[in-house]
Amino acid sequence: MTEEVQKHSVHTLVFRSLKRTHDMFVSDHAKTIALDEDSHKMKMGVKLKTEYAPVLHMPVLKEGRDRVSQLSVGQELHPGYAHPGDEAEYLITGTHAYPSGPGVALTADTKMHRNPSEGGVISMALALPPSQVRQEASRTAASVAEIHRHAGGADRVHPQSTAVSLLEGGGTRISALMRRAPTMPKPQWHPPWKLFRVISGHLGWVRSIAVEPGNQWFVTGSADRTIKIWDLASGKLKLSLTGHISTVRGVAVSSRSPYLFSCGEDKQVKCWDLEYNKVIRHYHGHLSAVYDLDLHPTIDVLVTCSRDASARVWDIRTKANVHTLTGHTNTVATVRCQAAEPQVITGSHDSTIRLWDLIAGKTRATLTNHKKSVRTLVLHPRQYTFASGSADNIKQWMFPDGSFIQNLSGHNAIINTLAVNSDGVLVSGADNGTMHMWDWRTGYNFQRIHAAVQPGSLDSESGIFACLFDHSESRLITAEADKTIKVYKEDDTATEESHPINWKPEILKRKRF
Repeated sequence: MTEEVQKHSVHTLVFRSLKRTHDMFVSDHAKTIALDEDSHKMKMGVKLKTEYAPVLHMPVLKEGRDRVSQLSVGQELHPGYAHPGDEAEYLITGTHAYPSGPGVALTADTKMHRNPSEGGVISMALALPPSQVRQEASRTAASVAEIHRHAGGADRVHPQSTAVSLLEGGGTRISALMRRAPTMPKPQWHPPWKLFRVISGHLGWVRSIAVEPGNQWFVTGSADRTIKIWDLASGKLKLSLTGHISTVRGVAVSSRSPYLFSCGEDKQVKCWDLEYNKVIRHYHGHLSAVYDLDLHPTIDVLVTCSRDASARVWDIRTKANVHTLTGHTNTVATVRCQAAEPQVITGSHDSTIRLWDLIAGKTRATLTNHKKSVRTLVLHPRQYTFASGSADNIKQWMFPDGSFIQNLSGHNAIINTLAVNSDGVLVSGADNGTMHMWDWRTGYNFQRIHAAVQPGSLDSESGIFACLFDHSESRLITAEADKTIKVYKEDDTATEESHPINWKPEILKRKRF
């Protein structure tokens, strides 16, 4: 006699099915795994050894208190991580180390990035002296009492500056003799700039500008695949050049020969003979869109940069690819050349700037301070300095090693272009159509411009892709997303009394990295 199958209602069956499904997929899977103490200690010990070994034996200075704390427990658990007998090299300043290129080992030059910082000097002043380190060689870490006992030893060397903390007096007291915080110097007065002329003619975004050496005309490259030559005085169109099959991203006019160079998203780099208005040379080699180019001021060399993460150096006459500058890990968006060392500087979407040795074709310095893509570089016409533009900040640097000078903060947008003149006016143009005018020396933002888009254009088409001063530096030319070229000039009627500097000598609060 077979057992009768118990019959259930549809509601009960559905409920049981849901419960089984819930138990299968939900139970315990959302809970975090319990922390294993031994594993955690081992992990932290490995991290200490790999990342902090050179500085584990140094005392830690509590912020705002004149006392020295004990070193972390992790060091005591793992003897031998701090090697007090080794002569450690203290490079407290800078950001993270950055490799010199894919597959290339770190060297002494590229291992650390140095920034001018008083904080680094202070930290070095608090480090144990070499002779004391040798005395402590048998120990894993110095205790608080030992640090206090040895703090005033005769072998401590004091840096020759009152801006650092001095360990005083054979006892337990640390006094800080700090210099007064610097105040912002008064910026130079500059007359404001105003819109002078709007030039229409392109059928696409205007992406690039170049002014010829004689200052009679200028060139623009556009997303409509054409290059147009305009009369600088009247703004009239003189010539249109066709040949590119995609957006023209860069143009440059040679001061040594009647040649115009252009590059674009079609991977092509062209040399135009302006006596015949036709292409006479192609430079083949880039594997992706070519974003920018620049001519060397003293030798017949052309440098281009591309989305293929490389920059290439070309011999203008022979079309030979002299160097392929590799090391960036993302699109190289901008390149600049100068006669002095370093002769080539590149900025990339990998957020770094590289200074190149043109003779060897290798990186001589990598600047890793930016956090966002570096889209533009500009060299000061008179000083041995340059500036870089990114969405996080505009930063100023000093050649030849790329020493950081200061941040110019406040232009909260994606900065596409920078221009600077001999008078110390720095212009930054952004993706949202805004332009900021800065005093180069102090970083004071003395004017902000947001020109209206042209009739028929959307507000979202407000964007500045390139800006450039002409050779007289009396005109500022901008290339914009509303398909126009705008020309600005200084307001001749303005005086310092009518447009005073809204300047307050506040304490500098700029980031130093």
